[in-house]
Amino acid sequence: MASLQEQLLKAGLADKKKANQISKEKHKQKKAQQHHKIELTDEAKLLAAQQKEQKRLKDQELNQQAKAKAEQKAILAQIKQLIDVNKQPKGRGDIACNFTDGTKVKHMYVDAKTQKHISQGRLAIVKFQGGYELVPMPVADKIAQRDESLVVYRSDSIEESTNLTEQEQDWYADYEIPDDLNW
Repeated sequence: MASLQEQLLKAGLADKKKANQISKEKHKQKKAQQHHKIELTDEAKLLAAQQKEQKRLKDQELNQQAKAKAEQKAILAQIKQLIDVNKQPKGRGDIACNFTDGTKVKHMYVDAKTQKHISQGRLAIVKFQGGYELVPMPVADKIAQRDESLVVYRSDSIEESTNLTEQEQDWYADYEIPDDLNW
């Protein structure tokens, strides 16, 4: 099999003078490299290596994005399963249980027993597929670990906010009330 140089000469695409000049140049480069230990840099190889590195970084970034999407999808599936398995019946009551979802006040009609469980902190209200469902508090805690925004109402969070007002009231305990204060 003939070399590429010989094939180009036979096809008439290159002339003998140019082929000799290129082979002499290559021979000079090899000699200079051997005698002077000069390393010649090949720009094409450097460019190819840079492009390969850029492609690797881009592929790595796309892979991380795909993993994040898959994790988010898995979390949503876990939440859906938790709610489907553990949702409690609302009852066919006529008592309106009011709660806030963001800035809007929503209500859910429940029976007296369910309302009592909600107010005692045994049940929580979660947002699910455009509606609202009741789930036990331990399940609401698991959902909150995955996505806090889906737990709409918890009675224990209200108790924490009332504790703040008690602490604020204790702040005034340091001040004496004057005896001559008339109501």
